[in-house]
Amino acid sequence: MTELTILMPCLNEAETLETCIVKAKGYLERSGVDGEVLIADNGSTDGSQDIAKRLGARVVDVPVKGYGAALGAGIAAAKGTYVIMGDSDDSYDFSKLDAFVDELRKGADLVMGNRFQGGIEKGAMPPLHRYLGNPVLSAVGRVFYHTPVGDFHCGLRGFNRQSILDLHLNTPGMQFASEMVIRATLFDLDIREVPTTLKPDGRSRPPHLRSWRDGWLHLKLLLTFAPYWLFYYPGLFLFGVGIVAFIALMFGPIMVGGVSFDIATLILASALVLTGFQMVCFHVLTRIFAVRFNLLPSSPRYLRLRGSISVDNACILGGGLLLAALFAALAGVFSWGSTGFGDMVATEIVRPAALAVVCASLGVQIITTGFLSSMLQQPIRPDSSAIAES
Repeated sequence: MTELTILMPCLNEAETLETCIVKAKGYLERSGVDGEVLIADNGSTDGSQDIAKRLGARVVDVPVKGYGAALGAGIAAAKGTYVIMGDSDDSYDFSKLDAFVDELRKGADLVMGNRFQGGIEKGAMPPLHRYLGNPVLSAVGRVFYHTPVGDFHCGLRGFNRQSILDLHLNTPGMQFASEMVIRATLFDLDIREVPTTLKPDGRSRPPHLRSWRDGWLHLKLLLTFAPYWLFYYPGLFLFGVGIVAFIALMFGPIMVGGVSFDIATLILASALVLTGFQMVCFHVLTRIFAVRFNLLPSSPRYLRLRGSISVDNACILGGGLLLAALFAALAGVFSWGSTGFGDMVATEIVRPAALAVVCASLGVQIITTGFLSSMLQQPIRPDSSAIAES
C-alpha cells in the first residue's frame, strides 16, 4: 500500500508546477518513501495538466471550483495512508518533508507547518498577512478552540488520510484549511506542529488569495464552529448586565455619581435582557443541530443540557412567565384605573409595562425554544422509496 501522497491543488500553475513536482518526486526517491505525487487540477487552461502527466504525476480533474473543492477531491482520490498537501506555487519546499513524515509515523493525525518558527523569507508574505491577518486569526483559533498551533493557516501540512476523511470536510473555498484545523481540534485528533519555511512564490501573476475577502471567510468559519463564543458568552453577558439593571430600576430611579438613571435606562435594560436571552437560546439550538449532524462533537455537558430541555419543562417555565406578564399588565391597568383612566404618568406606568413585556417575551422564547429543540431531536425516518429500492 502506498504510504504517502504529496497533494498539490492546481489552477493555472504552469510557471511553477514543474519545479514543485520535481522537488516532491526527488524527496520520495531520496527518502525511500513509497509515495505518489497527485495534482488536483481545478480547470487549468495553461497546460498545467500536461506538465504534471509528463513528469509522472497523477492528475485528478476537479470540476467544482475552489481551493477546498480541489483539496477535498484530491484527498478522496489519494492512495497514500498519509497525505502532505501544499500549494503548487513553489512557496513551500517539497524536498524537505522529513519532519512531517516522522510525526505522522509516530501517530499524529494532523501535522501543521509553522512558518513563523521555520522562517519567512523577505517578500514571501505581505505585511498585512504577517503582522495582522495570520497572527490575529491564529490567536482567535487558539482562544476559541484551544488549538495547539501557532500558524493556523499554513498551507503545508500533513495528515492521516482516513482521519481527515472521517471529519467530512465540505467547505469549497479557501477556508477549507481552517475547517480542517477546527474540526480536527473539536474531534480531539492528535495535532502537532513542525517548523517550515516560506519563500516568495515563483509566479508572475497575482495569487488567487484575496486578503480581506478570504480573511473574512476564515473569521466567519471560526465563529460558525464556536457557538459558545458566537452566542453563549455574549448572550450571557448581555442578559446578566440587563437583568441586574432591570431589577434595580423596577423599584425607581438610581443615582450614580450624581447621574440619574430612570426610564430610558430601563428600556435599554429590557432590550439587553431580551437580546441576551435570545442569543443563549440560539446557542442551545445550534448545539443540538450541530451535534445531531456531526458538525460538532457531543460531550457530557451537552448531554446534561439536552436532558434538561423538554417541551414540558419549557411550557411550565414559559407559562409561569406569561402568567407573571399577565399580572404585571393587570397591575398597570389597575394603576391607570386609580387615576380615573386619565392621562398616564410615564414614571408610574412604564415599570409594570416593561415587566409585562419582558416576562411575556421571555416566556414565548422559552416555549418556542423547547418545541424547536424537541423537533431537532426527533428521529429521522428513512426514505421509504430508498427502502423499497433496496
